Amino acid sequence: MAAPSAPRPPRPRKEPQPLVIPRSAAEEQRLRLERLMRNPEKTVPIPEKLNEWAPRPPPEFVRDVMGSSAGAGSGEFHVYRHLRRREYQRQDFMDAMAEKQRLDEEFQKKLERNKMIAEEQTAKRRRKSGLLPFPWLRRRAAVQTADAA
Repeated sequence: MAAPSAPRPPRPRKEPQPLVIPRSAAEEQRLRLERLMRNPEKTVPIPEKLNEWAPRPPPEFVRDVMGSSAGAGSGEFHVYRHLRRREYQRQDFMDAMAEKQRLDEEFQKKLERNKMIAEEQTAKRRRKSGLLPFPWLRRRAAVQTADAA
């Protein structure tokens, strides 16, 4: 026994947009930018960086230790092969992470070395030109030399 309500006004229809198939990556990028700029107030979703893939850690306790030797059933070899592949994958991942860490450390050392060289050159040029690092120190040094004379 609901009370009769007033009829809703019809929804405004969107204008049909022509279908545009991008022929290059630049054209696809242009179309995306145009779509974003139609409504500049609308927030743009920025996807977060995906986490790097990491292998599953090895099991704490292995109940059924098996190998590819004789005596195993015909299906056991495939289980063994899968475990072996996963272990090799884990070891490759650890090697890649160690290499990445080594390269990062080398890069940081190189940055520090370049920074020290740049500081030394800057200090040498300052000494050579007789300039002090800040203008107000230059004025103060000039006043002190004038007082001493």
